[in-house]
Amino acid sequence: MSKPTIAYVTAVAARDVDEDMSPLVSALRDAGADVTIAEWDRPHDWSRFDAAILRSTWDYPQRFAEFVDWAEAVSRKTKLLNPLPFVKWSSDKHYLGDLASKAVPSVLTKFIEPGDRPDRRLEELLSQSDVHEFVVKPAVGAGSRDAQRFGREEIQDAARHAERMLGEKRSVLLQPYLSRVDQLGETALMYFEGEFSHAIRKGPILKRKEGPTTALFAKEAITARVPDAAELSVAARALKAVPFETPLYARVDLIRDQEGDPVVLELELIEPSLFFPFAAGSAEKLAAAVVRRAKG
Repeated sequence: MSKPTIAYVTAVAARDVDEDMSPLVSALRDAGADVTIAEWDRPHDWSRFDAAILRSTWDYPQRFAEFVDWAEAVSRKTKLLNPLPFVKWSSDKHYLGDLASKAVPSVLTKFIEPGDRPDRRLEELLSQSDVHEFVVKPAVGAGSRDAQRFGREEIQDAARHAERMLGEKRSVLLQPYLSRVDQLGETALMYFEGEFSHAIRKGPILKRKEGPTTALFAKEAITARVPDAAELSVAARALKAVPFETPLYARVDLIRDQEGDPVVLELELIEPSLFFPFAAGSAEKLAAAVVRRAKG
């Protein structure tokens, strides 16, 4: 039987900074696959692959319409992993509203749409007395680009930041800044075919009076982490709320609310770092699943 042909999909801007690439490509080849590293933003004959696994396409928020068009075209030529419905749903954080509607514990989120007045939406968020600091970021975003943290006294600065994104026809989301993240960081849980694989801790990123990163992604302090039962429960509820079949891979990012309970910050299904170096055998686990789907 011929080897399954698999495209590991990255971006021109990300190819040299994707730390997951080497371990997963190596594991795929060890699993019997013929692997090509392929940038989404360069021409390729996608029809020659049995499957294309989305990985470090981290510049898509700045080129969102182009990226979705690309994903639609590639889906007609090969098996996209995760599939196109995941791309459209997971790339826009309006999905947090879907999770909340299904009673998944999530960070309180309000959206500002192009045409809205950001000052009014900010006042609505700040009308809650327990919100002392808050975050303004794009609904379509990755790597903490354009995410900024503000205090209550900085509402005009926050409004201007939102207005800049709204002027680019981008939806904006507002969330309270949950201060426990400063001590506890975030917990990111990795799942392959619906099964928990491993977790890491990410240190806090956003600082007051600091503009958004201009790099492809913000640098993070990463350590291995063993999630507790409450975190595993919330992550499982989030995955169950995904309105499609079981994803090939998923990452659920959790932080603690003011009561100390875990809540979903993000549910990433198309291009999250999966931190293979922090869990022996994790790249091999995902590679085996990719090969199965490529052959199926």
